[in-house]
Amino acid sequence: MEYSVESLQRQLHHLRMSETSKELPSFLRKAESHSWTYQEFLRELLSYEENRREEKMIEKHLKWAKFPYQKSLDEFDLKELPSLSKRQLRQLQELSWLDESFNLIFLGPPGVGKTHIAIGIGLEAIHKGHRVSFVSMGELIPLLKSEEYLRKSQLKMKRIREADLIIIDDLMYMAMDQNEANLFFHLINHLYERSSIILTSNKGPEEWGELIGDKGITTAILDRLLHRSEVVHFDGASHRIKYRESLFQAKSVQN
Repeated sequence: MEYSVESLQRQLHHLRMSETSKELPSFLRKAESHSWTYQEFLRELLSYEENRREEKMIEKHLKWAKFPYQKSLDEFDLKELPSLSKRQLRQLQELSWLDESFNLIFLGPPGVGKTHIAIGIGLEAIHKGHRVSFVSMGELIPLLKSEEYLRKSQLKMKRIREADLIIIDDLMYMAMDQNEANLFFHLINHLYERSSIILTSNKGPEEWGELIGDKGITTAILDRLLHRSEVVHFDGASHRIKYRESLFQAKSVQN
């Protein structure tokens, strides 16, 4: 049976290889001009489809992440952050801590690069196949409160709960009432040891109780967030929480 190029394109499209279907005429011309073997032709065709699918997946995950802007870690001047060494930054870029469900907590005043570093790590994670979700605390609380009856909030929260890495920006910039604190605790409890969390805040954990209000809920939230975490001050001093596991300390012992 003789197949036309158009019929082959339809078959590729039916097999959900639409990108390859569009480029098939070009591949056929290249195969003929370069005298490709069947294996070479098939390898080029499948490699193209694989690369395009990966690119489209990255595009989709970038859209889902909802970053307010995109800045890579290479764009950050590490000289401005003496509390984080080049070796430690490379360690964070490797993302092995994601598999261990480690959390990162960035503390410091506004404008020192906390969000930039968090987004840079998020971009690295997406390009390495991880699902990432970015949300500010000012957006998160209304989402939690409206999740029960708003479809848009349900979809956003579903993506947050299913993400491998959740970035919560400007944590504890405003006080919570009892209901908000409960909703936030249940989210953190759900994510505990399932996902990694990056938090940015201008207030240290010792101040969070004043904003959460309920001592019991505060303790429960801190217990889950700080159990396996690295806390870094963005004003030049490295911060360590007693009795918790430290990502950098654990790695240095192994090395």
